[in-house]
Amino acid sequence: MSTRARAVRWGVPAAAVLVVAGAIGAGPVIAAVQGEPQLPELTAEQLIAEVSAKWSGPGTLPPMSGTIVETASLGIPGLPAAPVGTSPLALLSGSHELKVWYGSADRFRLAIPGAMSEQNVIYNNGQTWWWDSAANTATKIKLPVEAPAPAPLPTAVTPPDAARQALAMAETDTAVSVGNDATVAGRAAYELVLAPKAAESLVRDVRVAVDGETLVPLRVQVFAKGAAEPAFEVGFDSITFAEPAPENFTFTPPPGAKVTEGDLPALTRQHPQMPAGDLAVTGSGWTSVVTLPFDAAELKDNPILAAAKPVEGGRVITTKLFSALLTDDGRLLVGAVTPETLEKAAG
Repeated sequence: MSTRARAVRWGVPAAAVLVVAGAIGAGPVIAAVQGEPQLPELTAEQLIAEVSAKWSGPGTLPPMSGTIVETASLGIPGLPAAPVGTSPLALLSGSHELKVWYGSADRFRLAIPGAMSEQNVIYNNGQTWWWDSAANTATKIKLPVEAPAPAPLPTAVTPPDAARQALAMAETDTAVSVGNDATVAGRAAYELVLAPKAAESLVRDVRVAVDGETLVPLRVQVFAKGAAEPAFEVGFDSITFAEPAPENFTFTPPPGAKVTEGDLPALTRQHPQMPAGDLAVTGSGWTSVVTLPFDAAELKDNPILAAAKPVEGGRVITTKLFSALLTDDGRLLVGAVTPETLEKAAG
């Protein structure tokens, strides 16, 4: 395998890392075929430019289908060893499988398999369904007329979306290089390595595997400082670049199913909308800190909150990739930074 060491400077906001790390994913569980793929030489500048030009926004991906594995090993204190279900706690630990079918920005499907059930979100030319086989419920999602269509793959932690967020903003606090060629889901891929320069950051580097033929991001890994294995990983376990069959995007509630209208479950929402005055961001790049109002009483019995370490003026939670500070005056500060950085930001 060839090693490309030419580095450039590229900034990645810490918020992008938090979205990734705080959702689902990481660990060495994604299938990678052993081998030594040989791809045409590209510098980091060339690879970033090529990926950005082809897949700069939602709706630009080629037709595809496949299986995504998302695994988290964040080291959150107080988290049960094996959370179950699709609750936020369950998504912060262990491995999770998603099946995707993508025809265009107007037609996609995401399936979340369970032990004896499956949940699906199907979007087909403006009509959206959420199907839960275990509950035997079909929810028809009403989208406001003025609202844009959902993102093509309705989760922030598919590899293309995670990679898009990681490469969203150019600054001067990140060294980017091209690492060894890799094999992901049986396909030869380039590997972009993004390493923060800020000492306050908990992130060692973020690695984005890019398909050598289509330049579609296939995998994103986030490594914490001092760790040999990724603390977060989301990547395709299998992928086919072809138009999925039309029946994958059609849905009719089965006989006996309870049919309702409503909103998508929180698991499939991209980002909750908050009033601008409720959220503040200090710092920049990898050392960004997000501050928002927070009532600790709402999580009185939460095991994560119970494991928080008391500090002057509040309590702090530290994981491999991010820290959270809950202040006694009702604020929550979160960042991919050391606890000391949060305490400084809190004043």
